[in-house]
Amino acid sequence: MKNRKPVLIVDYGPDSLKAIKLLRESDIEFVEYDIRKFAESCCGGLPTTKAPSVFAPEGVFKKLSGVEEYVASVAAAAVASKKSIQSESESAYW
Repeated sequence: MKNRKPVLIVDYGPDSLKAIKLLRESDIEFVEYDIRKFAESCCGGLPTTKAPSVFAPEGVFKKLSGVEEYVASVAAAAVASKKSIQSESESAYW
């Protein structure tokens, strides 16, 4: 089963551009969605969601500080996963 990519809601302001850069530099695949498209959709009107925000399987992370928190949590999970795999490999021979 393929993992779902997080969605980054952006408005292309300074914080959104920083969030895009942060995710790319962290090698996190994501889908970029312009918040202004909500107004053009069937629902009309802008949502109360602030850009930038990440909607991911792990939760919702709002504003640039939330995006930074998301990146940190993904990095921590990757380190934990790597340690777990190494532990399993070492103990598999005993």
